[in-house]
Amino acid sequence: MKFNEYADRDMLAIEVANEMAGDLKTHLLHNDLVSLAVAGGTTPAPIFDDLCAADIDWARVQVMATDERWVAEDNPRSNAAMIRARLLQNRAAAAQFMPFYLPGQDPVAAAVELERQLQDKLPLSVVLLGMGEDMHTASLFPGADGLAEALAADAPAFAVMRPDSQPEARISLTARVLDAAIAKHLVIFGEAKRAALERAMTLPPEEAPIQAVLSEARVHWAP
Repeated sequence: MKFNEYADRDMLAIEVANEMAGDLKTHLLHNDLVSLAVAGGTTPAPIFDDLCAADIDWARVQVMATDERWVAEDNPRSNAAMIRARLLQNRAAAAQFMPFYLPGQDPVAAAVELERQLQDKLPLSVVLLGMGEDMHTASLFPGADGLAEALAADAPAFAVMRPDSQPEARISLTARVLDAAIAKHLVIFGEAKRAALERAMTLPPEEAPIQAVLSEARVHWAP
């Protein structure tokens, strides 16, 4: 794990977007298609605003979320909607997008279908992760039912999570898929999350799921 500290969040967004663009360009030199999995929520949105303008052959980039709430894209809690609005713009509008929410299916059935769709995209080329103060990442929440299975080395690519702290089911890439990504970036803001990350390094993944996906990750922090 490499820790990078920035004076402010604007500088972080610019630098992380540049690094991710460089990662994608490098992978495109050697592959016909590359995969990019990104966190939802508010933290990555400014990064997307910069990344979407990068001069990349976006038509060869397959974009997905790291996890998704089981809601339709017209729901304000949809990660897919945020990714479409902030990342799949400008030059990046040419990218392919793999939604996790499949209308008319339940999450368990969708996970099986999504696993089939994902097979030719592994290992993921570039991943952008976030982390909560509870040390969760993607939808891998401490104490959630099914967490041990989602952390297992032989886990399927997707896990359906139903954390008590959340109002809806979630579908998430599992730890083995996230950790196996060729390039990984974790973005966190504020002293509380920095302290949480430091604490996570002393805990097992069952208590701090972020710990399961940090091998060779680049961590980006700003106040």
